[in-house]
Amino acid sequence: MSLLRSFSLPLVAAVSIFTASVDAASVWKVTSGEHSLYIGGTIHILAPEDYPLPEAYDTAYNQASTLVFETDMAAVKTVEFQQKMLGMMTYTDGRSLQDDLSEQNYSKLETHLAQRGIPIAQMAAMKPSLISITLSIIELQGLGFTSEGVDQFYADKGSEAGKTIQWLETPDEQLSFLANLGGDDNDALIEYTLRDIKKMPTMIGDMRTSWREGDMQKLADLSIVPFKKDYAQIYQDLIVTRNANWMPHIQDMLKTADVEFVLVGAMHLAGEDSVLTQLKAQGYSIEKL
Repeated sequence: MSLLRSFSLPLVAAVSIFTASVDAASVWKVTSGEHSLYIGGTIHILAPEDYPLPEAYDTAYNQASTLVFETDMAAVKTVEFQQKMLGMMTYTDGRSLQDDLSEQNYSKLETHLAQRGIPIAQMAAMKPSLISITLSIIELQGLGFTSEGVDQFYADKGSEAGKTIQWLETPDEQLSFLANLGGDDNDALIEYTLRDIKKMPTMIGDMRTSWREGDMQKLADLSIVPFKKDYAQIYQDLIVTRNANWMPHIQDMLKTADVEFVLVGAMHLAGEDSVLTQLKAQGYSIEKL
């Protein structure tokens, strides 16, 4: 499984649900005059019980001739890309994880891993950004999230159907964001990850319901608001900067007759800095499916 394809900071993107709902979903139609596109909130890794997805996803998929993902879903699965990712997110200069964390946070991480039967020595070569991703995947898999996410599901389906596939950022651009998570504050990134992992089993129920129902206000209250308050730089890097980079591409799509289905992480559609909020502020008509 590609780490990038499965990436999610705990609770920020790892949202799922185990009960079906066909009356609501995180899918919207955006219109500018005679032109329109659809935007859907994705979860990058799901549980088997999450399928089938809400009907609104297939409604948008069937109307669209082009699928637009965060990045090139095929490229990130290649051996070449995985090697590049490891080259950027592991130590190659003789340093180790212990060099980049405070003694206190290193000890917390060591205790967390020991509780899961993992010696910290196995992760000594990983940089904090890769540690964060890896810890998230371990927890998600332990909670039963072992199936492909919304984006991979539609990438495969769209490729088989011959739909046009596009993306908002190159794999290298996305890798750069992930590799530089937290900037120079490695301790803040590890603190954030360990803290939210502890909350995951109890909070994920409310968060997965808000995603499935398309309740972006609730999703923002549960995750975006505390995330922005406690870890402003990580929030800026992961959400705000990327949303701003994507906006011109989305606006260009609304100038053509083609109908696109844009699929991005659900957290990019929640809160005051979200793609939906920015589109609404610029006068586009937004209708929830």
